[in-house]
Amino acid sequence: MIHDYPRFKHRGLLIDTARHFIPMSILKKNLDTMAYNKFNVFHWHLVDDQSFPFESKVLPELTEKGAYSRSHVYSQQDVKDIIEYARLRGIRVIPEIDTPGHTASWGKAFPEIITTCWDGNKPFKGIYGKHADAEILNPIVNQTYAIVEKLMEEVVRLFPDRYVHLGMDEVYYDCWKSNPNISQFMKERGFGDNYSKLEEYYSLRVLDIMNKLRASYVVWQDVLDNNVMLKPDTVIQVWKDTSLISTALPWKEYLKRTTSKNYKAILSSCWYLNMISYGNNWKDLYACDPHDFEGTPQQKQLVLGGEACMWGEYVDGTNLLSRLWPRASAVAERLWSAQSLKNPDDAQFRLDIHRCRMLKRGIPAQPVLNGFCGSYEVGLPDDQVSLDEKIHAFKSEDDQAAIPECLLSGSLRPMMRHGAMIIPGLVAMLVAAAFLL
Repeated sequence: MIHDYPRFKHRGLLIDTARHFIPMSILKKNLDTMAYNKFNVFHWHLVDDQSFPFESKVLPELTEKGAYSRSHVYSQQDVKDIIEYARLRGIRVIPEIDTPGHTASWGKAFPEIITTCWDGNKPFKGIYGKHADAEILNPIVNQTYAIVEKLMEEVVRLFPDRYVHLGMDEVYYDCWKSNPNISQFMKERGFGDNYSKLEEYYSLRVLDIMNKLRASYVVWQDVLDNNVMLKPDTVIQVWKDTSLISTALPWKEYLKRTTSKNYKAILSSCWYLNMISYGNNWKDLYACDPHDFEGTPQQKQLVLGGEACMWGEYVDGTNLLSRLWPRASAVAERLWSAQSLKNPDDAQFRLDIHRCRMLKRGIPAQPVLNGFCGSYEVGLPDDQVSLDEKIHAFKSEDDQAAIPECLLSGSLRPMMRHGAMIIPGLVAMLVAAAFLL
């Protein structure tokens, strides 16, 4: 009998579909692979400055003017399809609608809610290295909140998970500081020149909207760093570290601060998978432990788990899967398995074998060690599982009569396209357990 259970309840993977559009078939194949690796949260970074690929029916202008093209849009039926596909594999889908920054695509439809940046007495004047002509949502305009509320109401209605990620990262103040109307607003409110108070004003109004919608929320750590007062039930996602930002503190300090204020936390700082280097950098991913910070047992209980992040500046459908896997598998083991299981010299052999399993299932996972997997490697004549291997993966020889006809006559990939649940159910558990135990 196998005794197996997760160490952390939140084992997530972020995919950015705004900087580059990721086709539905690739998202589904990635969900299959997440199931093989016991990830249970798909953090869907839906929209950003570059594009707005989400179909909004209540604010269709956002999609019509913000998406790259009509082909680069996830319809609401597509979203429902992804949610159901994920659910059948034991995976939650948490959407991220990032504001007040990262909203240039919103401005194509509603320019009036984007802050006008000034240079001296001249509006719509960018200053190189400081701000653009216009950027970041305008927090003093009531229409900003009307549009945010309409969109969030639609998102909450469409996505069944009780959490929505609100972003709120990288809120740079330079454009706000340049705008005389905002300066006057801050004077009237008694904010002085403390722009974190303006950020807090925006943040609390958005959190009030979410409370009205009875939705829970996650935010990036930036708001807490800026001393914004947040509601006590906010979940903080920690992403900063000296490895990513030279002026930042080590992630352990941020996690300590976050939990000392009694906020629940998710760690991502050491798992930015879009950052690549030559060689086995999976070992660095494997070495990171969300409990490796100075804190009380109560503080460590506030750490829900972690999330690997794949930001989309340099990935699309051509390389997303190979860039992710099997590096993400190292994160998966850290989040699932016991804290004592941490020897990378042992893990490399499990990871190499697991990589071969993923290749058998049509996932173009990168190599871990020198050598080969088999005749099913990508590009070889038999780059799919042989019939005998398929049968062995799903059923014992004594039970071959129960094997579906589609398995005997077709490949794994057609079965997956037609939604057969044998693969993500039994095989996902067997394959993931073999690596992650």
